Amino acid sequence: MQNIRLSKHHHMTIHWKDFISDEEVLAQDANLKERASIVGRVGIIMLSCGTGAWRVREAMDKIARALKLTCSADIGLISLQFTCFDNKESYTQVLSLPNTGVNTDKLNDMEKFTTDFEKISSSLTIKQIHIQIDHIQNKPSNYTPLIHGLAAAIACCSFIFLLGGGIPEMLCSFVGAGIGNWTRSKLNSKHFTTLISIALSVAIACIAYLCIFKILENFFQIYASHEAGYIGAMLFVIPGFPFITSMLDISKLDMRSGLERLSYAIMITLVASLVGWLVASLVSLKPENFLDLGLSPLLLLLLRLPASFGGVFGFSIMFNSTWKMATTAGCIGAIANTLRLELVDLTVIPPSAAAFLGALVAGILASFINHYNGYPRISLTVPSIVIMVPGLYIYRAVYNIGFNSIGVGALWLTKAILIIIFLPLGLFVARVLLDKEWRHFD
Repeated sequence: MQNIRLSKHHHMTIHWKDFISDEEVLAQDANLKERASIVGRVGIIMLSCGTGAWRVREAMDKIARALKLTCSADIGLISLQFTCFDNKESYTQVLSLPNTGVNTDKLNDMEKFTTDFEKISSSLTIKQIHIQIDHIQNKPSNYTPLIHGLAAAIACCSFIFLLGGGIPEMLCSFVGAGIGNWTRSKLNSKHFTTLISIALSVAIACIAYLCIFKILENFFQIYASHEAGYIGAMLFVIPGFPFITSMLDISKLDMRSGLERLSYAIMITLVASLVGWLVASLVSLKPENFLDLGLSPLLLLLLRLPASFGGVFGFSIMFNSTWKMATTAGCIGAIANTLRLELVDLTVIPPSAAAFLGALVAGILASFINHYNGYPRISLTVPSIVIMVPGLYIYRAVYNIGFNSIGVGALWLTKAILIIIFLPLGLFVARVLLDKEWRHFD
C-alpha cells in the first residue's frame, strides 16, 4: 500500500510527485491528472511571485497548450481554481497559498520556463518537469535581511529627498527604514502573519527615526522642523505591487483578483498609517511641511535623477530583483519619476496627470527593454512607479482624520486616490500601445 504523506501545516503542502503514476511516460502522453498538476503548479508559483491574474492565466495557458489541454482558470490573490479538459474528460483543482508576496527574480525564471516549455516538454517526463520546477520554487532569496534593510534605507532616504526633505530627514529616514525593514524581513522569515510584521516594523522604524532625530537635535542643534521627515521611515511598506496589479486586473475584467489585491493593498496602507499615526501621537510628531532646501531648478533636476534611481533600485532589491534587473528598473525610474516631478514644478499640469505621464513613460521604456532582454514588464514598471505612490498624502490624510480634521484629511485622501488611479492607467495605456495581445480580449 502506498504511503500517504500528510502535511501538518494549516495550508497543507502538496506533494506534487505523488501525482505521478508512471515515471517513464513522457509528459505529453501522461494521463489528464498528471498533466493538469503541471498546469496548476505553474499557476500557483506564478501567483506566489505577486504578478496579476492576466500573467498567471497566460502562463497556465502556455503550459496547457503544450500538454494538449484546454484550461479555464479563476484567479484570486492567494488562491486559484482551474479545470483542464482533454478530448474525453475534465479535471479540476483548487490551490491556495499561505501568504502573498513579491519575488521578481522567481517571476523572471518562471516566465523563461513557460516560454521555453513547448520546446522541451516533448522530451521530458512529468517527474523531470516537476524537478525543474522544484529548482525554481526552492530557489533561496537573493538577499539577507541585512541587505533588505539596507535596500529600504536607500529607497526611503532617496524617497524623502524627492518629497522635499534635507540631509537630517534623509539620515533619520535611512536609519529608521533600514531597521524597520530588517525587522520585517526577520519576522517574515519566522512566518509571522502580515499584519504583525507590518505593524511592528513600522512602529520600530518610527521610533528609530525619533531616536536619531533627538540625537541630532541635542548634539548638532538641528531645527525641530526636521521631525517632519519621519514619514520617510515607514515608506518601505508601500504595497506597490498589489496596488498596481489590482488596477491592471480590473482593467482586464479580472474583478476577483483585482478587488482582492486592492483590498489587501488598502489593508496594508491603513495598518501602516494608523501605526505611524499612533506613534506620532504618543511622541508629538507632526507631518509639517519640509523646510525649503534653497536649491536652484537645475541643481534640483540633477539631484532628482540619482535620488529617483536610488529609490527605485532599493525597492527592486526589496522585491528580490537581481542587481542587473534592479539597475535597469532604477534607470527607468530615474527618467520617469524625474519627468513627473519636473512637470509638476515647471508646468500647470496637476500631479495626477503628471503621474499618468510618468507611468506611461515607464511602461513604454519597460516594453522596449522587455523586447530586448525578456525581463518581465511588471518587474521593471512597478518598482519604477512605486516611488510615485503618494505615501505622504495618504499618511497626512489618516493623521488629520485621526484628529478629527475631516475636511483636511479628505482633501489629502482625494489627492492620493487620484494619483494612485492614474499610475496604473499610465501602464495600461503603454501596454495597449505596444502589446497587441493586451489590447484585445479573446
